[in-house]
Amino acid sequence: MATIENDADVIVVGAGPGGSATAYHLARHGLRVLLLEKTHFPREKVCGDGLTPRAVKQLIKLGVDTSPEAGWVRNRGLRVIGGGIRLELDWPDLASFPNYGLVRTRLDFDDLLAKRAVAAGAELRTGVNVIAPVLDPAGRAIGVTAEVEKAPVTFHAPLIVAADGVSGRFPLALGLAKREDRPIGVAVRRYYRSPVRQADDYLESWLELRSREGGDNLLPGYGWIFGMGDGRVNVGLGVLNSSSAFGKTNYRQLLTDWLGSTPPDWGLTDEANADGPILGAALPMGFNRVPHYTRGVLLVGDSGGMVNPFNGEGIAYAMESGELAAEVAVQALARPAGDARERALAQYPAELKIRYGGYYRLGGIFVKLIGNPQIMRIATKHGMPHPMLMRFVLKLLANLTDPRGGDAMDRVINAMTKVAPAV
Repeated sequence: MATIENDADVIVVGAGPGGSATAYHLARHGLRVLLLEKTHFPREKVCGDGLTPRAVKQLIKLGVDTSPEAGWVRNRGLRVIGGGIRLELDWPDLASFPNYGLVRTRLDFDDLLAKRAVAAGAELRTGVNVIAPVLDPAGRAIGVTAEVEKAPVTFHAPLIVAADGVSGRFPLALGLAKREDRPIGVAVRRYYRSPVRQADDYLESWLELRSREGGDNLLPGYGWIFGMGDGRVNVGLGVLNSSSAFGKTNYRQLLTDWLGSTPPDWGLTDEANADGPILGAALPMGFNRVPHYTRGVLLVGDSGGMVNPFNGEGIAYAMESGELAAEVAVQALARPAGDARERALAQYPAELKIRYGGYYRLGGIFVKLIGNPQIMRIATKHGMPHPMLMRFVLKLLANLTDPRGGDAMDRVINAMTKVAPAV
């Protein structure tokens, strides 16, 4: 059998936050990395554009300058609106995470991260549409087939990282379908020019959505308004599959109905202020595609369904899983191919389960509960008036605790996630 010449030590499919973080950490450890992206930068991506301190920590690890002078808009915390109450909650002051969040459009955010990977030594190729894995006789992935300007190309590497997002075309080609018993959401968002709301010290979350007609009938889902600092706001809403409205609703019309109830001076009711169309995307949550390692392929970020079920955050977990995948890959590739390498690679799904399994299990329960409008109404009515309780909820939903030490809230949340059986 002829020896195959590898194009890289690791091929990373997809240059979103998860793929670029993976490529950065791999290259920083001296591996040859080929980062393949089907589009060209800069490119649009459907997202809320808001980053919690958990994501900020990962940006700092990549050496990204997160200062306002570098084009980032900082925020102090989360403003929660519901039950007739408006509550501003600062991000917790922790040893493990910075105490600020960020806002930045994905149009140049992903480009910036890909450039960090290249600066670390990764080779980025854009306009490369990866189609499927190349398998050896034992069924192990040893490369990828792709198209470049409709011409077929093939790349080889002993290890592949699938970071191709919610579509997960690469893991699907391996037979890894989504699990229907795990939560999933749908989000839609649009940019508006708003002189009143474009700058804000807080990310804003709406727990209750009402139409312009008002009344007691709540619209399904939850909403957000994030000031972009450039004269625009990112406005959107999400609906979870525990809601009876999931899959049966015109989400774009739903967004328009909610925005119709906002004050006219915000500029969100005037179509002339819209900057682009309403776009939507799925949110794959709670490990809805497994296994996260199989036959030479590691799944990172949305490709492995790693969106936080509590708050819909995906970027932080894409970057964290990318860093972990890189650490495991570096150790595995230092071993000879075979059983020793496979033992090292098996640590990736095992560590993911330890880190997030119990927390995502709790998130799955949370999703089922808030899908019931009556439970959501009661929780909002009785929870919102208690700032101490809401600070606890913020820590839980954003997954922001100190793992060792910390305050009483940290200890309770950490204990809950350890006791909960992993998904």
